[in-house]
Amino acid sequence: MLAALFVLFGSLDVDAQPMRDATRVELLYSTHCIACHSAQVHWRDKKLATDWTSLQLEVRRWQGVLGLGGSNGDIAEVARYLNALYYRYPAPD
Repeated sequence: MLAALFVLFGSLDVDAQPMRDATRVELLYSTHCIACHSAQVHWRDKKLATDWTSLQLEVRRWQGVLGLGGSNGDIAEVARYLNALYYRYPAPD
């Protein structure tokens, strides 16, 4: 029986890393944005974010539309997160 479980589920990995906690910016994005902005919205041909500056402007615009009142730091962090995840635009450090 035990052998069958190993075949079905693979061996137990005792060195597996525990799942990390989501960062604040991941939580912001998943809470307020992901319902409408799936990965496809970031890859579409007619995307509005075409460089680092326009990406930040879009994040700022949508936080205003949603009435989130995000700080400049929040906007920059969400833009950095999206840039790292989808866009890869050259951005200042």
